[in-house]
Amino acid sequence: MSVCKNISGNICFTEHRSVVLHPETSIMSIAARKQREKEDMRILIMDAARQIFLEKGYELTSIRAIAEKIEYSPGTIYLYFKDKDEIFHLLHEEGFRRMLEKMSVLAHVADPFERLKAIGRVYMEFARNNADFYHLMFIMAKPMEHEKEEGKWQMGDNTLSYLKDVLRQCQAQGRFKGLDVEALSFTIWSAMHGMCALMISQRCRAYPDADPIELMGHGFNVLVSMLEKA
Repeated sequence: MSVCKNISGNICFTEHRSVVLHPETSIMSIAARKQREKEDMRILIMDAARQIFLEKGYELTSIRAIAEKIEYSPGTIYLYFKDKDEIFHLLHEEGFRRMLEKMSVLAHVADPFERLKAIGRVYMEFARNNADFYHLMFIMAKPMEHEKEEGKWQMGDNTLSYLKDVLRQCQAQGRFKGLDVEALSFTIWSAMHGMCALMISQRCRAYPDADPIELMGHGFNVLVSMLEKA
């Protein structure tokens, strides 16, 4: 307790309360900060790698080039990732995670065929708004050895399985009779990918009188019309 004078000159007494910082709290705060810094560094590295993969392609991208992009030593990158293949794989997984996240919210659509159409629109929107990720996920050529390891293609498998499940639900309601789900899913994916790849690579310029987005919409409507008759 201390003695002081207030602004009117009267004597007053002030009680001081000390705050005790427990060692456990301090340790937890330091650990949380270090974990956050680690995650921030991983994001920084992956973002730089994404840019370089797109600029140079998979084969010409190196750990050194990624390190130079963020102004760190190559050794720093190896503290967070095994090699460039791991970084590329994680970028794939992140892209599929984002796509599946947008598709999963369509579970409330009761009619599976309407849900299938909504999935197609989400797919096109994802390609338009995430052209970098789409290019890495579906267009850029790279060795697939990493994805052959068990569990390394989980998000991609989950996304494709989501499409197949919806197709099976459509069949349960009488659509796509006699069609193999594997072949049907491949056909739909191929058609959607073809349109999206042409759009993000600016190949829609082959149709100079058509707006690319409108052209995509018309193409999608044609595909839906074909599926309605299947």
